[in-house]
Amino acid sequence: MSAKENFGVSRHWLPFLLSCLLILTVVVVQAVADSGPSGETATPIKHVVIIFQENNSFDHYFGTYPSVIKDSAGRVIFQPKQGTPRINGLTHDLLTGNQNSAQPFLLTEQDVCDQENAYESEQKAYDQGAADEFVEYTEGTGCTVPYEVMGYYDGSLVTAMWNYAQNFAMSDDYFGTTFGATCLGHLNLISGQTHGAVPANVSGKVLNGTVIANIDPAFDNYSTGTTIAMTGKNMGDLLNAKNITWGSFVGGFANPNASFVCNAGDTLTYNPHYAPFQYYASTSNPAHLPPSSVAMIGQTDQANHEYDLSDLWAALDAHNLPAVCYVKGNPAQTGHPADSSPACEQEFLVDTINRLEQSPEWKDMAIFVTYDDSDGWYDHQAPPVVNTSSSSVDPSLTRESAANPMGGYESRAGYGPRLPLLVISPYSRNNYVDHHITDQTSILRFVEDNWSLGRIGDYSFDALAGSLQGMFDFSSGPHTTPLFLDPNTGRPAAHPI
Repeated sequence: MSAKENFGVSRHWLPFLLSCLLILTVVVVQAVADSGPSGETATPIKHVVIIFQENNSFDHYFGTYPSVIKDSAGRVIFQPKQGTPRINGLTHDLLTGNQNSAQPFLLTEQDVCDQENAYESEQKAYDQGAADEFVEYTEGTGCTVPYEVMGYYDGSLVTAMWNYAQNFAMSDDYFGTTFGATCLGHLNLISGQTHGAVPANVSGKVLNGTVIANIDPAFDNYSTGTTIAMTGKNMGDLLNAKNITWGSFVGGFANPNASFVCNAGDTLTYNPHYAPFQYYASTSNPAHLPPSSVAMIGQTDQANHEYDLSDLWAALDAHNLPAVCYVKGNPAQTGHPADSSPACEQEFLVDTINRLEQSPEWKDMAIFVTYDDSDGWYDHQAPPVVNTSSSSVDPSLTRESAANPMGGYESRAGYGPRLPLLVISPYSRNNYVDHHITDQTSILRFVEDNWSLGRIGDYSFDALAGSLQGMFDFSSGPHTTPLFLDPNTGRPAAHPI
């Protein structure tokens, strides 16, 4: 073939080759985008995992931390490290001369009664800051142990929690965003907003557009009874707008009618008001459709970012962990009194955290472990007043001084009771206690600021939230090594069990 003919062939194929090159470039760019979380971050944290547990106050789990704990044979179960900081916990005076009508006492049994955590009841228990009416207003009905609401655990039964606190960062000034039960805590976690419900009034559940008690989401085929839809934005909307991968992983989502067995017995694996994104049309998956593929977990497809807990592990194993993950165990694994137990909760937390710590993604991960509400359990620290309310479900004594609630939205009195918060990360401070006032929406704000998402708006509590930055040390590279615990004992293990 002549040089002229050869050149002619090249010119003939050139458009085709250029088209192939363009297609290959698009494929490579998409593969890179799909290989990990997108978006620049303000900190070294590229993966946030939020594990949201159930119904425990700070004093209920950490009131006597960090004391030495021994078993019945005198063997040490928990020994605080030298230099462990003290916390705002149960002092000698609070343990022996408490102003409540019963004294705090150590719980030695795992199966306890569900306490009273209604929006109004919790406010009454705090008695305008005196924190002396818990027996009268938040004691559970039908409890076999007298004054059980005043009970607390120590490192013998919540051993893992104490060990995580020893090796990472915890807060003793972290509060529920508002008073009230599970549904309110979940909505505040993802939006900082319990107002905007449709219908605007449901007897005992919704008052003038504000959620005041547990009620199931409208966009879930497994909800029961009267349901509500939430208007406005949530964290999922902000993440979608910036093309940041995310997902909500809920135990039982793929098989809602099955049962899960733990030490506390059988329980349904799925609870609709444990899936807060199902309250919003924009972030719901009513039929619980699975992701179209493992590669699409974290992106928008038929699952719409709503997944079963098993999908979290499929994504992790495929190195496709979304940038932001909300994680909820089966009800028996959440620590919820009467439905769960400290042993079941510990097994879930340790198994989950051990597995995350073994992944390559651990190097730039932050795990937040916290709770939806206090269940009404005694906590001596009265929450700061950042928003008032004078609705018919607020105590009469507080109505007189409650003026100008944010946005004019009533029934959002807060902050609510103090809750546990742990930050487990290669960048978290070691054996550290944070004393800055924060709340559930501080986690929301951390994600917003880390990915420059902006705020929710419409008088969301994220505008008031204190910063969690003090629980991290970003001055150098990763500095805190993984801590592997035994899921049965909660004590340190040489290798994951």
